[in-house]
Amino acid sequence: MSVTEIDFQREMEQERIEEIAILSRPSIAVVGLGGAGCNIVSWIKQRGIVGGKLLALNTDANHLATVMADKRILIGEKICKGLGSGGYPETGERALRENLDQIMKELAGTSIVFIVAGLGGGTGTGASCALAEALSDSGKLLIGVVTLPFEVERVRSRTAKKGLLRLMKSCDTVVAIDNNKLVRVAGDLAFRQALGVANELIGVFVKDITETITTASLINLDYMDLRVIMEKRGLAAIGVGYGTGEDKIEKAVKIALEGQLLDIEDVTKSHGVLIHVSGGRDMTLEEVTKAGEMVMRSLPPETKIVWGARVSDDPEMEGKAHVMVILTGVESKFLSREKRRFRFPSLRLF
Repeated sequence: MSVTEIDFQREMEQERIEEIAILSRPSIAVVGLGGAGCNIVSWIKQRGIVGGKLLALNTDANHLATVMADKRILIGEKICKGLGSGGYPETGERALRENLDQIMKELAGTSIVFIVAGLGGGTGTGASCALAEALSDSGKLLIGVVTLPFEVERVRSRTAKKGLLRLMKSCDTVVAIDNNKLVRVAGDLAFRQALGVANELIGVFVKDITETITTASLINLDYMDLRVIMEKRGLAAIGVGYGTGEDKIEKAVKIALEGQLLDIEDVTKSHGVLIHVSGGRDMTLEEVTKAGEMVMRSLPPETKIVWGARVSDDPEMEGKAHVMVILTGVESKFLSREKRRFRFPSLRLF
């Protein structure tokens, strides 16, 4: 065989590998439902995302008109007339089903779907549950990402609890952020700024996971690794930490583990852990490995742990580290708290 023939075969093999790589790359969609979900999609769109399709769904036409997304869909136009769902989850669910065929076409061919919403209202709660149930048998990896109301919002808390339980039945994993925990993290901020922190945390989570799966990274997060951690895992809690200086990784991991944004019963009972580390161009592989080792020391040896890492070209990230820890398969104090609060006292008949 001549040198020319050998080179030709190598080129053909390289092209074949590249074609397989493109075909095997997971297709990801992020669906924001209701006001809170659409706001988060806008946040992600403004900052750009590689490898993910952004959909915004709402019953409120005025709010939807301000949203930035790859595709905006006004759901339930016949039912809601573009005026919103009035805070009724049943109306939000009916609105979603009115446009279900159109939505399913938009999600055709996707392998991972993030369902993003704020629970406690009408559209976010009802439409997110309806969408999750419609996709539950599709074979897609369904990851719910939701916020929970403040404790003083009694009615919204009851609605959120029902919605969370429904989502847990249909989604593989539901990552929940409790606004009450968020206040402890951002308690010195104004109300609107604190809610903006929740939008940013969810936006960073979705953006980082998507890009670490679909693009070249320092440590790539494999689709099957994500599936092992997230598939049929129920509820998940997220913690985020930032660090600077020589011990930036240690600082960031400690803050992420201690600052979980969901009250959970016992961290050590987690079924799986996903770690994502990002930093400037000065971040080393040794530092990333150290993050994984620190988390492993906090959990039982049988806990499945995977991680990904990305190096940012942003010069402002030099000397800084951002660590995100997601604990899957946890038990929530939010659900048990709601059960205690709304339990009726027993009646004494004699």
